[in-house]
Amino acid sequence: MAGEPAANVRAEPGAGLKIPRHVGVIMDGNGRWAKMRGKRRTEGHVEGVKSLRGLVEHCINYGVGYLTVFSFSSENWSRPPDEVSFIFNLLRRFVASDLQRLIRNNVKVRIIGDRAGLDRSLVRLIDDVEDKTSANTGLTLVVAFNYGSKAEIVSAARHLAREVAAGRLAPDDIDETRLGDALYTAGLPDPDVIIRTSGEQRLSNFLLWQAAYAEFVFVDEHWPDFDEDSFVRVLEVYSQRDRRFGGIGATAI
Repeated sequence: MAGEPAANVRAEPGAGLKIPRHVGVIMDGNGRWAKMRGKRRTEGHVEGVKSLRGLVEHCINYGVGYLTVFSFSSENWSRPPDEVSFIFNLLRRFVASDLQRLIRNNVKVRIIGDRAGLDRSLVRLIDDVEDKTSANTGLTLVVAFNYGSKAEIVSAARHLAREVAAGRLAPDDIDETRLGDALYTAGLPDPDVIIRTSGEQRLSNFLLWQAAYAEFVFVDEHWPDFDEDSFVRVLEVYSQRDRRFGGIGATAI
């Protein structure tokens, strides 16, 4: 979808569209959005949180069951310390300001990623938001924080290796299901579509295992500019895809 002009599309929620069960989003372009406007990079992150808030609402309104967003990768530690600190504080402010709204909207929050080495107060905050939304039955919002897919797969492999070494698991019993159950995303359906903003066209270590049969939609808008019209255009593109999962599609001759 990269390079396509923006269109002013407005639709009733779900009307004439195939609604994916699980949407993954690589929220890219906060810094570039800010630079284009002569603002600091941190201001782009603030606007990006507003776009995330909007996307959660769109997913609820259009009937999406699961939304996974890539908020902070394990590679992002290489960014300037001031920016990393700002992102962490932004997460704290987002939880503090939006937790009650998420609860009212029946949103269940799950945060995936490596928690080792994170500040204890941040881990307590993560535990708190998961606990307070655990009984919700609406949209599941999965936040990939301090997350890297390669590290996730390595962690799963180590877990299975320990199970084999302890005699609780036979090597021949390791299959795709067991490995999937050892990932951070255990119990979640694989994403149907992955969106990346800002014109970039790569996964950047996001849900590598889980995205095996996902549809990819790349949009030119920087993340702070991603709105409902953008989301509807993604749904339109997704609705036109023939998902075959390695088989023969319905349109095949």
